Amino acid sequence: MHLSPDTAENLFRLAPEIVLCFSGILVMLAEPFVANAHKKALGWLGFLGTLAALAAVRVASLHPGDAYGGLMRVDSFSVFVHYVVVGAAALAILGSIDYLEQERLQRGEYYALILFATAGMGVLAGAGELVTAFIGLEMSSIASYILAGFRRNVEKSNEASLKYFLLGSFATAFFLYGIAMIYGATRTTRLEAIAASPATALPAPLVLLGLGMIFVGLGFKVVAAPFQIYAPDVYEGAPTPVTALLASGPKAATFAVMLRIFYVAFAPAGHFWFWAIWLSAALTMCIGNLAALTQTNIKRMLAYSSIAHAGYILVAFAASTDFGVAAVLFYLAAYAFMKLGAFTVVTHLGGVGERRLEISDYAGLGTRQPVLAACFGLFLLSLLGLPATGGFLGKFYAFQAALDSAHGASAHAVHYSRALVWLVVLAAVNSAVGAYYYLRVIVVMYFREPQKEWESIRVAPAVVLALVVSALGTLCLGILPSRVMEFAARAAFSLHSP
Repeated sequence: MHLSPDTAENLFRLAPEIVLCFSGILVMLAEPFVANAHKKALGWLGFLGTLAALAAVRVASLHPGDAYGGLMRVDSFSVFVHYVVVGAAALAILGSIDYLEQERLQRGEYYALILFATAGMGVLAGAGELVTAFIGLEMSSIASYILAGFRRNVEKSNEASLKYFLLGSFATAFFLYGIAMIYGATRTTRLEAIAASPATALPAPLVLLGLGMIFVGLGFKVVAAPFQIYAPDVYEGAPTPVTALLASGPKAATFAVMLRIFYVAFAPAGHFWFWAIWLSAALTMCIGNLAALTQTNIKRMLAYSSIAHAGYILVAFAASTDFGVAAVLFYLAAYAFMKLGAFTVVTHLGGVGERRLEISDYAGLGTRQPVLAACFGLFLLSLLGLPATGGFLGKFYAFQAALDSAHGASAHAVHYSRALVWLVVLAAVNSAVGAYYYLRVIVVMYFREPQKEWESIRVAPAVVLALVVSALGTLCLGILPSRVMEFAARAAFSLHSP
């Protein structure tokens, strides 16, 4: 069969999503033919699917441009985000292989749902049009709702799935109504055409209302305040490998589409949405850090930590510059490594039925399991923002972007400049507050009496691989960040280039 050049180019540009969906279908079809004793092979098959998708991202990057008339776009920005979300899915699958066997959960559909959710995240990353973004959001969300309740016999898991579904449906409705209002005002849903519309330049009241509703829908997905209330319960109730994925992949993809919508489509209305971002960033950091101080459950603590980090990312978002976009992308990459690594350790140490989730359960881990404790300590210190880790440079670039934007503001925008400076000050104070609950876990691991049960824990090869990759990624982004930051800078520039 002969394909026209345009059709071939479209297929190349959509290659990562095609590979992910095909891999998910393949895993589901293979499951009935795999004996129960060899079900782990399905996990490795899913992992190979993500590696193939990473290769497909490279192929797509060689064919930049619009696909299917501008519905999807392949540029450095979408390629960067694809690497983050597909890499997050690969590490989440590695962390799940032994967990599913331990919990006696269905394998094929689990891995297929992760792959389908990742395909949706890829659509979000490359969407050049609002309805396409909605389709990607739904692909990712529906699979995530099911994954959150995958431990069907556990009450907390069912509760997490129901809460996530109900509140997520409301958020999606806000997003869809926002799209309808934008279309009503501008007569288009294409991002670049929206930016060129006279209704956006004014902007018209209907545009502002639609933009506000879009922010509500997407703010829910990135757990930004005041839309974060569901996150602790969902993160605690979901299977821990699913929590690792929810805390990294969907957040990166949703921030990507937010950047496209706010920086491309609504750049002329920046002086309106700046204050919404500023207020959300301030609330998100404060709520996340202050609530994390009182947590005794490790998953809930990491959930509130995720909320706080969304606030730090919004600081760079508020900068409204190309460097701010690059800082957001770099932060998302570093955040994915350290968050996936931390949750992988929690997955492994939780035991059957996830019975060891209290912070006090980690007493003596540094004595009985020194390597695991060292890995967990590294991820916690990176989340804290210790130098020589990816988390430190993520915060540094985010804060620097906001300060540079403040210093570069024109004389008539002095109120924006002051607001950004105060936002950075608030972020720095929150980082200091966050040090308490991260260091508390490290103190428990290294300065409390050990528990005998840690001696019997064996680290599976898949977990070792996931932890090694996460640890190396965290350290490399902290010590040798230049290549990733250069890639992020090119990605930020491509957001505006034709």
